[in-house]
Amino acid sequence: MRRLSLALTALYFAPQCVQAGTVSKGGDCSVASQRLSLGTYQFYAECDIVTFCNATTSKCEPKGCRKDQYPFGYADNADFPPMCPSGKFCPDEEDQCLDVLQVGSLCQFNRDDQCQPPPGHEQLKDVQGFGRNINGAVCLHNTCMWANATSGEACTVENTVYALFGSDGHEYADIISRDNCQTGSYCDSSALVCKDSKNVGGSCTGNKECSSFNCLPSGTCGLSTDTPAHVSEWVYAVVAVCALGGIVGILCLLFMLHKKEREEARMQRTQYWEEQNALRQGFLSMQHAAHMSLRSSDDNMRTPVSRSFSKDSYYDDPQTPPTQGPSKSFSGLRYSIVSDGRTDSQPQTPYLSGKAPSSCYASR
Repeated sequence: MRRLSLALTALYFAPQCVQAGTVSKGGDCSVASQRLSLGTYQFYAECDIVTFCNATTSKCEPKGCRKDQYPFGYADNADFPPMCPSGKFCPDEEDQCLDVLQVGSLCQFNRDDQCQPPPGHEQLKDVQGFGRNINGAVCLHNTCMWANATSGEACTVENTVYALFGSDGHEYADIISRDNCQTGSYCDSSALVCKDSKNVGGSCTGNKECSSFNCLPSGTCGLSTDTPAHVSEWVYAVVAVCALGGIVGILCLLFMLHKKEREEARMQRTQYWEEQNALRQGFLSMQHAAHMSLRSSDDNMRTPVSRSFSKDSYYDDPQTPPTQGPSKSFSGLRYSIVSDGRTDSQPQTPYLSGKAPSSCYASR
């Protein structure tokens, strides 16, 4: 208890902000330097997070108990100090488990668990989890009390200013007010009398005045912050229609885009076919012109014959050479059109036949 009393002497004030303790096991330390950090009220000691300062030896030693189920600062495979059993508590120094304190005893700041609960604490404890007391016991002004003051009775209140930092980097003050009134009531700070808590919609100046423990910026009690939100059925219908409409719209847009791409690809294929067909017709014209030129030259060199040779008679039987004149003097240049694996000696025009020949070749 001597260590507990020494720690309470410097609860609220510190000469300056100091860095967290860095002295490891076996290092020198001083119990007089232990205090609560200004603004955050976190316990500070010169020893590091896994050791405490022994008041007898003034040395940092491994902690003998822990307050939290999962303490900070320990390695993954390290053995945690034990939790204190029922009827005992682990102080801020975390040196050893101590017996719970009687009403009126000194307790450390905001450590309601250090105080012995009152009889019938099941009806007095804060079941809503707003931090008003623990099992009906509360530590106010470093003194153990019972939270059993009823509406209209005198009460004790403790207002603590915490330092908060906003997203803009500025520091703000947050006042937390605690009292020893029963749940369902609060202690009026001006009259120091317990009053009934206000329902949702009532005027308020602080969270503790509302039964929901949520005083809105408008000055009225609002719903509890953990109240689940209930949405009307028409909202579900609107969301479903919008989602379905969005899906259908996306599908239509994709269909239109794909259709446009298919049309462009079809036009490109048509243009390519027309260019290839025009090129083929040019080759056929050149081949025919060359054939006619060679045939005219051969006719001039050959002896006149009784049978007249015409284009039509030539194409009637391209396999039979002319009857007059030596066959080797006739060039025999002609073109054949191959379509579907068959040879057709008749001249064909793709636009007249309705089907473009697949290929052509010249034979001699």
